[in-house]
Amino acid sequence: MNALGLVSTRLCAGLMCRRSAVSLSSLRFSSGMTLSQIDEEVAKLLQLKAQLGGDEGKHAFVLKTAKGTRDYNPKQMAIREKVFNIIISCFKRHGAETIDTPVFELKETLTGKYGEDSKLIYDLKDQGGELLSLRYDLTVPFARYLAMNKITNIKRYHIAKVYRRDNPAMTRGRYREFYQCDFDIAGQYDAMIADAECLKIVYEILNELDLGDFRIKVNDRRILDGMFAVCGVPDEKFRTICSTVDKLDKMAWEDVKKEMVNEKGLSEDVGDRIGEYVSMQGGQDLAERLLQDRKLSQNKQACAGLTDMKLLFSYLELFQVTDKVVFDLSLARGLDYYTGVIYEAILSQTIPALVSTPAEQNGADEAGVNVGSVAGGGRYDGLVGMFDPKGRKVPCVGVSIGIERIFSIMEQKAEASSEKVRTTETQVLVASAQKNLLEERLKLTNALWNEGIKAEVLYKKNPKLLSQLQHCEETGIPLVAILGEQELKDGVVKLRNVVSREEVDVPRADLVDEIKKRTL
Repeated sequence: MNALGLVSTRLCAGLMCRRSAVSLSSLRFSSGMTLSQIDEEVAKLLQLKAQLGGDEGKHAFVLKTAKGTRDYNPKQMAIREKVFNIIISCFKRHGAETIDTPVFELKETLTGKYGEDSKLIYDLKDQGGELLSLRYDLTVPFARYLAMNKITNIKRYHIAKVYRRDNPAMTRGRYREFYQCDFDIAGQYDAMIADAECLKIVYEILNELDLGDFRIKVNDRRILDGMFAVCGVPDEKFRTICSTVDKLDKMAWEDVKKEMVNEKGLSEDVGDRIGEYVSMQGGQDLAERLLQDRKLSQNKQACAGLTDMKLLFSYLELFQVTDKVVFDLSLARGLDYYTGVIYEAILSQTIPALVSTPAEQNGADEAGVNVGSVAGGGRYDGLVGMFDPKGRKVPCVGVSIGIERIFSIMEQKAEASSEKVRTTETQVLVASAQKNLLEERLKLTNALWNEGIKAEVLYKKNPKLLSQLQHCEETGIPLVAILGEQELKDGVVKLRNVVSREEVDVPRADLVDEIKKRTL
């Protein structure tokens, strides 16, 4: 606390003391000070505060969200809910159950699991107890959960927020606080079957979301490590070079090579040899060709990875997804815990920059933004064993859907479309055509609620019929149940279609079925 803050605190305390002394009609405060002594101390503090400059120079409070975060309005939340429903439906179709874990973990749980990205972990201030950090992803907490509960087989999905001290790129859907949607299969199974299902899930979700053309890049950490070995990379530099190769989707090869040589200490020749391999792309045919490669075929790890890659493509053929999957040797994924197959889904096209604040508008590229990766994952067979006291391993493979980037694309599409996004699911508004019918409107609304109908009523005693109809048009409510003196006398409700303006009298006993028939 600075000097001015200290003076202000003491000044407030002095004033409180004085009020207490007066209110108790006592000349002596609990501290033993008399009222006149308190006044003297308050006067001294006021004088000192004036000398320090008062409140001048204080920064004006700016009402905004923290850097790398955002609010979501009802329209954006409606889009988000639609995306979540599609993803969750896919996860459930594949037999997954769900779990939840704390938003923060013990710091040591997260330490050493993310390679160079560990610097992006948010550490919480020590409150005199355990050292804690906000979760960086959902995978490490999942591994901790398996080890702690001694679970060896589970197929689970988890949708929750994670936190990263990254440089946010809001127009590309990259934030410091964001959702992850994870699907993972844990257990000892035959090679590549579960891995292929994870890729099938990515394929299904991106197809159903209709985001445009995409491709799924696959590689294997064992192939990468074998490649580094035959190119002459020292063992102790495998992970740091892997992190550099992982930047190829953002940087040109020349810049990546420069980082390897100038910052990571590789020779030019080693960098050139790596460059020959990471430029290769293909399918099952590439795996077969690399198995015949004079150098790679001598590396045991690379051969195991290439053999599994061939098997993976045979299963992907059966799942009918090979038209979107490419074996790409440049794919690295920088996280330390991957041990086998890795994959990443990338949208092929750019989209117009989606911005929501003046600050974002100033930084947006009018030509659009390259969204990049919208899903990624891989096999991590050793992560659970890192938490088990006896080092018992539980093989795992999974995928994470990049939901924030998908939201950005879906919001942009909604903005470009003339179709109205509904933010409620109300089926019918209960309205009145005349005055003094509030009780009848409330009784009918209650009856509809009791039957499971999503109904609304305006919170006015005598609303104008036109106002009620306009509310329906503005919010997208498809039906209006109109009550009037004549309808009450006849035991019917006038049901109006808001769009076509067609009206029909429906007996009260048939109203629920009629609303369901017209809205479900």
